[in-house]
Amino acid sequence: MLSPTPFDLEVAVPGSRAAACPSPRQPPCPGPGAGRLEVLAVDGCSGVVTCAASSPLQLLAPRPRGAAAWILAANHGGGLVSGDAVDLEVSVGAGAAACLGTQAETKVYRAAGGAGARQSLAAAVGGGGLLALLPDPVSPFAEARYEQEQRFELAAGASLVVLDAVTAGRAARGERWAFARYRSRNEVRVSGMLILADAVHLEAGRGPPLLRRLAGLELLATAIILGPRVAAAARELLQALGRAPADGGAAVLAAASPLADGLILRLASRSVEEGMQALRAHLSFLAAPLDGDPLLRRP
Repeated sequence: MLSPTPFDLEVAVPGSRAAACPSPRQPPCPGPGAGRLEVLAVDGCSGVVTCAASSPLQLLAPRPRGAAAWILAANHGGGLVSGDAVDLEVSVGAGAAACLGTQAETKVYRAAGGAGARQSLAAAVGGGGLLALLPDPVSPFAEARYEQEQRFELAAGASLVVLDAVTAGRAARGERWAFARYRSRNEVRVSGMLILADAVHLEAGRGPPLLRRLAGLELLATAIILGPRVAAAARELLQALGRAPADGGAAVLAAASPLADGLILRLASRSVEEGMQALRAHLSFLAAPLDGDPLLRRP
């Protein structure tokens, strides 16, 4: 997320050590880049019962069992190159809780005229369950091409928190919004009914130059907060943002709109660090149901 700031397992989940998935008992995933993850409520805890991945995807479980299971997605080689495709299926059972994050920002390397890289996620959450999808931002390098599709199927009474963010790129090297294409789409259904279809599509050559349109910004983020386990926090956040004064010159710009029993939050920041600090404050309520701060980072 912060350039790059790896997830500190020992701080975020005290006393834990990351365990690689799959275990020898798990069946291999079909095809490269495929992954499967299942978390169920077992003996009063949330536990990982299925965890398998094929390169370039890797899944790590710093806390496979607890009030919430914690899983990290990583990729071999430190980023995605043109032609990489990642397809992950996630299932969170009734009454279970899972936090799925990443070890660091997802770097996307230049496509050099190729098709680019893509990731897809299909997640299902049972009644009373909670899925918190909190990856670090995507960081597309100059000339990179990246597409992401995320679909969420929620049973009645299920809860969901999604953080979806992108940085301007390698700003330290002067690369700001210099990628060729970035597209991220999130689709949420509750009891089979579509309640959200939202996409961010940034592409060079379509409209004014990206650098001109996004001048002064280093981070764009969307957060989705939905379901009974997070409804009270969503109401408080919606009210707080509604009371905040409008200031176009602020370092962090944020606005929220109601969505069923939750909200969708939009955030734009003039620095990655300030934007992530604001997101961490807005999502701090997750420390209770996840038994830890999912956005904790090294100093």
